[in-house]
Amino acid sequence: MDHQTGEIQMETLGNTRQRAGLSISDWAPVLLWTAFSAIAAYGLWSFGELPDWKWEGILRINGFTILLWGTVTLFSAIVASYSRKYLTGFRHRSRFMALTLCFTLTVMTLLISEHLLLLLLSWLGMGMVMSGLIGIRTEWREARAAARYSRRYFLAGSAFLGIGMFLPAFWTGNFTLSGLLGAIPALPAILISVTAACLILAAIIQSAMYPFHRWLLSSMTAPTPASALMHAGFVNGAGILLALFSPFLFASDTLTLLFIIGGLTAILAQFAKLLQVNVKQRLACSTIAQMGFMIMQCGLGFFSAAVAHLILHGFYKAYLFLSAGEGIAQSEPQAPPRIRIKPLQAVAVLIHGFLGALLFMQLTGKGGGLGSGSFLTLIVAITVGQATYNIVKHEGFTAVQRLLVPPLLYVAGIGLYALVFNGVAAFMSDMPLVTESMPLTATEIGFGLVFLAGFFVMKLGLYLKHPWFYVKLMNLTQPIKQTV
Repeated sequence: MDHQTGEIQMETLGNTRQRAGLSISDWAPVLLWTAFSAIAAYGLWSFGELPDWKWEGILRINGFTILLWGTVTLFSAIVASYSRKYLTGFRHRSRFMALTLCFTLTVMTLLISEHLLLLLLSWLGMGMVMSGLIGIRTEWREARAAARYSRRYFLAGSAFLGIGMFLPAFWTGNFTLSGLLGAIPALPAILISVTAACLILAAIIQSAMYPFHRWLLSSMTAPTPASALMHAGFVNGAGILLALFSPFLFASDTLTLLFIIGGLTAILAQFAKLLQVNVKQRLACSTIAQMGFMIMQCGLGFFSAAVAHLILHGFYKAYLFLSAGEGIAQSEPQAPPRIRIKPLQAVAVLIHGFLGALLFMQLTGKGGGLGSGSFLTLIVAITVGQATYNIVKHEGFTAVQRLLVPPLLYVAGIGLYALVFNGVAAFMSDMPLVTESMPLTATEIGFGLVFLAGFFVMKLGLYLKHPWFYVKLMNLTQPIKQTV
């Protein structure tokens, strides 16, 4: 009894110390919201004439910096504000807030890094801070194991990034980002290929692409706000890295490889998501699938589209994680619904999918020819068709609602995406090759057919008839046992 009383007194003392004075949990959200407001105001004020400022070959601020500074400070401010109440009484709350601020600062430093050493250190620092958030519950053996496991991946990714940057840097004597990109024509082809391979490995490790996905699935020991920050901001770092070094990917002709890696990951993760019974595991598989799609966009040459995607995904995934508790409910296993589409419903799906694709091409200027943009147009058509089917089959809608709701939804959705995409493209206008559409190759066309077939296999539930596939996906999507 005395031992229990002592523990209660220690916990009460800790809470009293947290309440005494103005703690970091109180002022961190204010600081982050102030930073976001200032960056957003400056971005709007300078939109017509974006800055391109450099200092001593160490720092650089341009439109891309302003855009992503605003994004990361907004996500961090939302997470910090939510955490201030959500983590009340949590013994590591102040440390969580401090790590959130450190994470924000490391990402902001990454975005203004002109010198390669500063870029590498900020990339490494971002991973180390995130591993600290994953293992913030130091009293849990599982949390410590998850932190160690993720840290190994982040160190490996940083090592590949360092090799990818400094091999060509020492060869040319250029240790700034712009200097290195400008020296690409003078590099041997083999060195360009090695550099591109290392950069791709660094990117896909951080974005948890297969086969490097287990660190994300094993990170569920992190508090929900840390997961929100991880899924909304950290894993998206691959899109930033690939956009910064896009000239190496074009010069090495590795875009098709990037496209295949992203596509396979997107398909497998979407299948795996259907098998998960844990809310956070489902969200993790969803994030892996979305990162796969972002990598696919990079592989198609649309780096500005990939950045737009990571911004929109960040908002979406932060909301899902912060509201994950509302999705927990007692339920019983039920037989999966059988998809039966009537002829008129099929016609409606095809018509709306076609119209949605036309609107997408008109508003974004992508996909109008036979280039790589046509693949994105196909994805939009599938998405609009799926949304239309969900509406026209809904028994609660009247005939008029089934006629009017689909176009209202996809016009609003595609319009919002076009607004974000065009804004991102404007902020990234001074970066090389960020909107460079590539001609479709036979490999991409073949993989597009595989992607389309995989979509219908998933939606029609055909995979349920093959237990070996179910078992394989379940084994692929298990966290390491030390973290459970």
